[in-house]
Amino acid sequence: MTVATKPAIHCVEGPTQELLDWVQAVEHSDLTIFEKGLKIATRLGAHYRADGLVEIGFWTPQLMAQVMRKLEIYFEVLTPLEPIDVSVPEQVVEFRRDRLNLIQQGEFHWGVIEGMTPGTAEQLGSFYWLRYIDQNEQLQAIRDPLAHSLPYGVFAPAELYDLDTLQKNRTDLDYIRRTSASALPDQDTRLATDTHRIPRVRAPRNILQLHIGTASKEGTFKGLTQIYQTISEKLAQGQALTPIEESYIGYDAVQFLPTEPTIEYRDEYSPESEFFSFAGESGDIISIELTKPNTQDWGYDVPILGSSTTNSALLSSLRPDEVIELISTLHNFFTGPIQVIYDLVYGHADNQSELLLPHQFLKGPNMYGQDLNHQLPMVRAIFLEMQRRKINTGADGIRVDGGQDFRFFNPLSGRVEYDDAYLLAMSDLVQEIEGCQRLLFTIYEDGRPWPQEGWEDISTYRELIELKPDAYQWGPLIFAHNTPTLNGVWEKKWRRVCEVMYEGDRWITGCANHDTVRRGNQVSTDADINWNLGKTLPEVLRHAYDNPAVTLWVYGFSPGLPMDFINATLHAPWMFFRNTDERYGVKVVSEEAGFLDWQITPELFKRKKAFPRLKSLGFKDIGELREFSKALNAIMEENDYNISAVVAAIRNCIEGKEEACNIPNIKSLRRPGMLRFLSKMDLDRLKQFARWFMEDCYEICNVGHYATQVNPTQTAYNLSIRQFRHRYPWLRHNLSGTDRFNKISEPEATIFYGVRSNPERPEETVAMVAHMGGKAHRIQLADLLQLEGEDWQVAIASPGLTLKDLNDFELQDTQAVLLTKT
Repeated sequence: MTVATKPAIHCVEGPTQELLDWVQAVEHSDLTIFEKGLKIATRLGAHYRADGLVEIGFWTPQLMAQVMRKLEIYFEVLTPLEPIDVSVPEQVVEFRRDRLNLIQQGEFHWGVIEGMTPGTAEQLGSFYWLRYIDQNEQLQAIRDPLAHSLPYGVFAPAELYDLDTLQKNRTDLDYIRRTSASALPDQDTRLATDTHRIPRVRAPRNILQLHIGTASKEGTFKGLTQIYQTISEKLAQGQALTPIEESYIGYDAVQFLPTEPTIEYRDEYSPESEFFSFAGESGDIISIELTKPNTQDWGYDVPILGSSTTNSALLSSLRPDEVIELISTLHNFFTGPIQVIYDLVYGHADNQSELLLPHQFLKGPNMYGQDLNHQLPMVRAIFLEMQRRKINTGADGIRVDGGQDFRFFNPLSGRVEYDDAYLLAMSDLVQEIEGCQRLLFTIYEDGRPWPQEGWEDISTYRELIELKPDAYQWGPLIFAHNTPTLNGVWEKKWRRVCEVMYEGDRWITGCANHDTVRRGNQVSTDADINWNLGKTLPEVLRHAYDNPAVTLWVYGFSPGLPMDFINATLHAPWMFFRNTDERYGVKVVSEEAGFLDWQITPELFKRKKAFPRLKSLGFKDIGELREFSKALNAIMEENDYNISAVVAAIRNCIEGKEEACNIPNIKSLRRPGMLRFLSKMDLDRLKQFARWFMEDCYEICNVGHYATQVNPTQTAYNLSIRQFRHRYPWLRHNLSGTDRFNKISEPEATIFYGVRSNPERPEETVAMVAHMGGKAHRIQLADLLQLEGEDWQVAIASPGLTLKDLNDFELQDTQAVLLTKT
């Protein structure tokens, strides 16, 4: 007698029908199409339930046109047969493959599955995706754009994860509860229509911007957790901090550059994974080669798929728990909670998104890759659900990247308009963690009418503040076009400076961020550079973006919300990283040639462990690398970025065909070491150079390399001025009443000065004088501010400045003093 047995993994009929009935009830409800999409999106993806079953949902509009072909569509589950050691760089692991049918209902596929293994902190779980054979008889995969875990990148299947257990075990629940409202059982906050009873996280007093991949020696969430745990323990025990440790504290919040999965390296423009590769099969036992992800990117090259989760290259354990551990460490910091702000990129997608998402997600090409189709209700709902799952990891705030990119053609008005409704909806998403609800603090980066000509002068940087007064925007002095390495920059920016002082209380202020420092590399070395900042270009750049006078003005006197960038305050190099595709790799590297002039000194290049890949190609001297990079940039422009033509031009030059050679300074490249590299030039070698250039630069920008070079006087000064801001929180408000602010404007010097008083306690007064550029200048307080020196005391003076007589003293470029009334 044959006994019927169920397969190890199978669809459970009763719960599946309940899920289908729920979806159908939503679709036949009185909600709008968009509101229906918001509800349905919450059930998409894979959800591990307390009863051990797994709810599965896919939006599959790309299959609707194929219904008549009666495609074979199946849900594929790949479960490892042995524990996977995630620390191993490369390994081959056997998986059991299970295939089953989900239920198609309209544009969706649904099922409730029994037998799948959930991922936890200790183990990798089952991987899954939807599979079908297309009209060309090619096997295709539909990936989960709302995945909770993508340990092997966006081109691999997603991992089922036990998210509920992860949330229950987090160690910062007391903090979450203190800053939250309890969930109301009758309130569906996912629609964000009634949020007045839900508290919004308070704004911080200052922010530290961090790139996870370079902000610690390890370049991971775990590495940053170890730094903050060590600092917290030292402070609890009363131990002194090192100068580099001082640079991480004195902030109410940290803002991560985007941590979502980025694009991956493509040998060809194909959807095959470089980290999850099928190596063989025997029946339903599949051998898969696993490679630990090693993508290196600054974070803004996103394919959108998986934006609900974390870039696994930033996770040493490949586990989402690593993110929660860092957030909990920051929330439980000894001196008080440090908030976490996510940088969210939903204004554009890289072209790789075409390989990963249904075409309904995309509107067409733009300068970054692809415009996103926010106007399609289901797409709009999925984007918001991605964000909701992302912030449910415990973030306190969001920074919305490129608000000016959220545009659409409105057929009713006949104009291209900004999608402000979507931008505001991003701010009103409700975070839900273990029965607690919060609305997050919101920052918008929005430079509209960018890219219209003259946008730097036209933009108000206020459109979203006016629509949402409790939000913040990046102000004009921290936006991408700021170049403080040049002479007279603060004189030229005076109109914007005054706007900051009198209406900038809702602006992010400061001078250095990931974008401005990168733009600093693009300043011509022949420009009108302020050589008071240093004797070499790297010295000039470092002191321009970590300028004591600017720091004192921003923190000690200016309204708004100051932000620093860890690479700038630690004088570590920084650039635009992208080792993730060959299509644009050479172009990007050619545009980063200035990095070598502005950020890399000969001494740094000579370090034994610096630039090992490029040195192996024959670049033994920084001069040679600079010359080739500039030549490459020139010939790329000359040949319209056609790398085949570039290779041909290089070979013509090296072979002595001068008439066909248009590379500048070609004779300087004909050195023995360079000739060995250039004589073998072909497409593969040029692509290899581009990738190795990025990978060497990525490593040299890690702040962990500069611990012994940090100036303790400078870090102590910066920390003291941050602490001053915390003691005088009223400084964040706009100037008013008897407050004064002005400048000395001479052909060869610009001095900012002013006096401010606490509106609620007028006797609490501060005065500031800051030399913003030019030759030394004598200051007489009585004449300048009508202040008597004996009534005031020095609160903070910039490093190296000693004041014996407050009534008459000299300030040099970058020097400043902050005074308080005795």
